[in-house]
Amino acid sequence: MGHTPYGYRIENGNAVIDETAATKIRKLYEAYLAGASFETSAKMAGIEIQHCGAKRMMANRHYLGDDFYPAIIDSETFDKVEAEKQHRVEALGRLDRKKEKPAQVIPTNFRFEKPEKSYKDPAMQAQYLYSLIETEAM
Repeated sequence: MGHTPYGYRIENGNAVIDETAATKIRKLYEAYLAGASFETSAKMAGIEIQHCGAKRMMANRHYLGDDFYPAIIDSETFDKVEAEKQHRVEALGRLDRKKEKPAQVIPTNFRFEKPEKSYKDPAMQAQYLYSLIETEAM
């Protein structure tokens, strides 16, 4: 599952809201919607993180509640923050900063030597066959 997000703690195997931290999270969202930057919003909320940490925290969908984590914020607030982030990106002219990932070419044709050995263990057989690959066929 990974680490427990800020605002929660685990008790008897269940995630519960840490009200002190949850109050800070709600203030983080409020400050951002009031016009503060990510880092300033975090400072106003009493959370010691930098710009990228606050941005990542505010994008955490666990705060909406799911099968394991109870909700700390409502979906309306989360959606408003997402819309505000997009608005600020557009206003600053930063829409062109995302780089397109090149399409990954997966080789599908190979040449390999004729197998001379056979193993009962499928993993060992696969490892042996992979070792016979000479080059990618063009």
